[in-house]
Amino acid sequence: MPINKKIGKVFLAGAGPGDADLITVKLQKKLAEADVIITDRLVNPAIATSNAKKDALVLLAGKQGYNSESYAQEEINRLIIEHALAGKTVVRLKGGDVAFFSNVLDELITLKENNVPFEIIPGVTAASGASAYAAIPLTARGYAQGVQFIAFNPNNDLSAEQWKTFATTTDTLVFYMAAKNINALAETILSYSKKPSTGLAVIEQATTIYQKIHITTLQNCIADFADLSFSSPSLVIVGDVVKLHEQFNWYNANEGGTVFQKLNT
Repeated sequence: MPINKKIGKVFLAGAGPGDADLITVKLQKKLAEADVIITDRLVNPAIATSNAKKDALVLLAGKQGYNSESYAQEEINRLIIEHALAGKTVVRLKGGDVAFFSNVLDELITLKENNVPFEIIPGVTAASGASAYAAIPLTARGYAQGVQFIAFNPNNDLSAEQWKTFATTTDTLVFYMAAKNINALAETILSYSKKPSTGLAVIEQATTIYQKIHITTLQNCIADFADLSFSSPSLVIVGDVVKLHEQFNWYNANEGGTVFQKLNT
């Protein structure tokens, strides 16, 4: 690809948790101006297709853990720089918000190293979208005064002191990338003396018509979820705020939304 004298600009943008209506006005405008849109695997395809101009190049460059066929971060960096140096306006779309558990730092470093101008456009985080559409406020008077966001897999470098903090806090705990290892998560928190009756929710494909909500407690998690596998993306919420779902659930199957599965607790 020939390099133009004029370098393009890159917009690193959060596309929200799934519902195409949850993007920002600014992102909508930039998508309409973009020459190239590079989108992650978890971004709703309708966001790009319904907002892009007719001659825009839309590229799927999805990353997925444990999947050797997905794009490596180095390949994504190369695509971004290649099109920007060709004078193109590039929108790099990421699911949720760009600052939450994404590889935005790698892309920022690459842009700086190549002297490519950029902007960051925030988006609705997966945690905010999932909690809103599941009617589980992340903080609520009498339930939780704070919230913590944690990436979890069995190979995490979380220390014993960190787990003790998670087990004793009254904050809501939101675990990203945890649904495939939900039993290990519940067992680990319980081993550090977290109250067994603490609520636990797994929210699949939040804010979309495929959303499913699974409610249980830490002590019943293994039994209740024994025969279940959760689709990606899924988010896990642990805390007393989970109890609020049943009372305030508003996004239901009759409206084309949640298929609510209430499990024994």
